[in-house]
Amino acid sequence: MRPLRCGERTQGIPLGLLAFWVTAARCLQSQGVSLYIPQSAINATVQQDILLSVDYICHGVPTIEWKYTPNWGVQRIVEWKPGTPANVSQSHRDRVCTFDNGSIQLFNVSVKDSGYYIVTVTEHPGSSQSGTILLRVSEIRYEDLHFVAVFFALLAAVAVVLISLMWVCNQCAYKFQRKRRYKLKGNALGRVVIPSCVGGQRWLLLPHSH
Repeated sequence: MRPLRCGERTQGIPLGLLAFWVTAARCLQSQGVSLYIPQSAINATVQQDILLSVDYICHGVPTIEWKYTPNWGVQRIVEWKPGTPANVSQSHRDRVCTFDNGSIQLFNVSVKDSGYYIVTVTEHPGSSQSGTILLRVSEIRYEDLHFVAVFFALLAAVAVVLISLMWVCNQCAYKFQRKRRYKLKGNALGRVVIPSCVGGQRWLLLPHSH
């Protein structure tokens, strides 16, 4: 058997590393699509605009599809590839906006929009990932509106009381200044104002000293 030379050993090491790298790259490619959903449940009220946020990682250009599952079945919302026009279903026409990261935005939601929303990101057949977001849409509670109405009515009543107090204070100040002006005028004429219980005030003329 021929002994192994040093040169042959050194040539075998790079070949082994190359094979390892190729195997590692294939393993990474076999992982396919990674999907991230930051918020799996969203609460909203009617007439709001809701963002169903997701993000994905893949090697190629994937196909993104959103479906909606109400109580009666499954309904397709939209399907598209990043950078291309979206194929929106008739039920959500003019009510959905798509983003390249896979997210969608629903405009003017109603109670019937409540349900599970399923997003599927497919890179090629056999390599896909799906996720679910629960959307709960509730009506505006009239109890809250009643509380707001009572609060504003209370503020209006307080404002009226303050305005009334300011008017009364202004009238009192005006009368006080008027009485003081009359007294100063009487003193300048040499008269003294004598209060009277009947008929208001009386003026007493004092002789001028020469």
